[in-house]
Amino acid sequence: MEQQQAITPPPDRTSPLGVIDVEQAEAALVEHYPRLVRLAYLVLPPRLGRNRRVLTAHAVAQRALPRHRTAAAETVLPAQRADGRPAPDPGYAFVRQRVLRAALAADRPALRFGRLRLPLPQLPPPLPQVWGLRLFPRSGGADELALDQALSALSAPARAAYALRGLEGMGDREVRRVLAAVGIAEPREALAEADGAPAPSGSRDGSLLDSAEFDPCSLQARPTDLIRRRQHVRVALAAGVAAVVCGALLALPGDGWGRDGAAAPPYARNAAAEAALRPGELTRVPADAWRTAAREDFSAWPARGGRTHDTALLRRALAAWARPGDRVQVSATPGTPSGPAAGPAQLLYAGQVDRAAVVLLYDGLRVVRYAESVDGPGGGAVLDFARTDGADAAGAAALVVSRTDGNVRYLTAPWVREVTFADLTGGPEERAAALHRAADGVTDPAPAPGRGPSCTGWPALTMAGRLYTDLGELTPARLTYGEPGRAGEPAGRDARTAWARTACQLPAVRALGVREVNAWEYARQELPEDGGKATWLCTRAETWRGPGSRAMAQFQAPVAGDGDGPGARRYPPGAVAARTEGGRACGPRSPHALAGVLWKSAAGHWWLVAAGSAEVRGVTAGGGVSGRTKGRLLAVRTKAGAHARLSARLPDGGRFTALH
Repeated sequence: MEQQQAITPPPDRTSPLGVIDVEQAEAALVEHYPRLVRLAYLVLPPRLGRNRRVLTAHAVAQRALPRHRTAAAETVLPAQRADGRPAPDPGYAFVRQRVLRAALAADRPALRFGRLRLPLPQLPPPLPQVWGLRLFPRSGGADELALDQALSALSAPARAAYALRGLEGMGDREVRRVLAAVGIAEPREALAEADGAPAPSGSRDGSLLDSAEFDPCSLQARPTDLIRRRQHVRVALAAGVAAVVCGALLALPGDGWGRDGAAAPPYARNAAAEAALRPGELTRVPADAWRTAAREDFSAWPARGGRTHDTALLRRALAAWARPGDRVQVSATPGTPSGPAAGPAQLLYAGQVDRAAVVLLYDGLRVVRYAESVDGPGGGAVLDFARTDGADAAGAAALVVSRTDGNVRYLTAPWVREVTFADLTGGPEERAAALHRAADGVTDPAPAPGRGPSCTGWPALTMAGRLYTDLGELTPARLTYGEPGRAGEPAGRDARTAWARTACQLPAVRALGVREVNAWEYARQELPEDGGKATWLCTRAETWRGPGSRAMAQFQAPVAGDGDGPGARRYPPGAVAARTEGGRACGPRSPHALAGVLWKSAAGHWWLVAAGSAEVRGVTAGGGVSGRTKGRLLAVRTKAGAHARLSARLPDGGRFTALH
């Protein structure tokens, strides 16, 4: 994590600025750009959403550059410091003040005519703009999430006061002067409100503001709502332009787009490839074939839906699969080939869902989803690929047929008798509700897991006695609980409690081609100084392709008062102690686990607490913390920010290190 050097001025002295040149301001802006953008991101109103806040923060920082030399006599700047070091650059103080003023103004946009102020709606910044992607900072742990929720409840001046103290290292007197300089009428009230948002329990005393959760310069990218975006950009063509386009289409070789939809023109003639394009060659399994089939997988699914005999729709889907044109948006889960089928595929579904015509196909290796507008192929099409080789009855329980307005519809397997829906974060007390299905097996809309920074719930489905959740792919991921190699359904109280506190960590494995996620409680530990009993979990996500698995160790601290009190959660998310990508950690081939965290007791003391799985015979801590135990639980008194290297000893004398 990048550490910022805090500006720590003496509490009693400020010095006025003279004139700031454009070159001086530009140099300060370029040098401290990540810091200024982070400050703007923290002050901007949370209601904008993370994507809008990121772009607006960059716009605020970039517009802070003045157009000409500017008198800055009212800019607050610390004078010469008591230890003899020079004061911060005047250009930086000037640009910081402009950034802060603009970020505060974004909370109340208005058009001014002299003293007249006309409120305006919150509009996106003119620049920068990113089309077709949503950008947001990387998610942090439970402490960062708690701090973000606390800041969201503050007013804009209070967030500014909190950020100036946490990021810039200012004292209260200096913060009041800066707030007054940017137009805050009551700086003392802003400071008092900021005092009401303490750092979360177990945090590193203020350094959370420097974490990746609040870094708008280190971003993740995800697509926007593709179907809605396509609908918004569709425009009506004039009659003359339509005539010209139709003439051009009729002049194309072969049958043109009227027959193959959004597919590209044919580029080869091959008997097997031509057979794969014929709707009449599609494999159609009878409705009751799954009852006597040798395997319960996608090959036993019957062809369902109201348009299974719509030859034109099926031809367009097959042609777009074989040779997607410029108007076909193609996506595939990691490790999934998106090439044409080697021969005729199996038809799983063809019908109308919401505002789209959908076709689901299966070729033994992949499931392919084709979707176009119900008005026809003129607006383009969407083609999604998901690898499903080796699927069994659990892996072939359902497929996603539609995503619209934050909801998901599933097509369930013919052997699924009932579908229930529940909030995973509700724990064992959450009651499941039945999810209605149509005669063709398509469910009613079910809420999709949220994509925002906060995690207020996580939907999960129960089908054929197994638990599933949507991770943004065609196949829902199965959720299990237990020791690697012997995991089962999360049916008991301990299992549902563990998943209630783990669900909000699932965004870390979204859109990775995940087949199954297992949560394994490998240890429980009595915390020092009567801190209660903590739980250690290792969560492992397995992919369809094999490589690319991810594992994370969680420290689930005791819940004070069983989650009672205003705003408290009965099952708060656990803290991620370590993550690893690839490898065999916490899997059947390496059923071992070891992790540790720095934990702060109620008395204010810091401890290194660590735990290993049942077969561990000793834990050793080195590096910044020294400690050793003959068992599998370790607790060593230490200080905030200490770094430790953990290793464990097995009964056969072998050793392994902690997840990191």
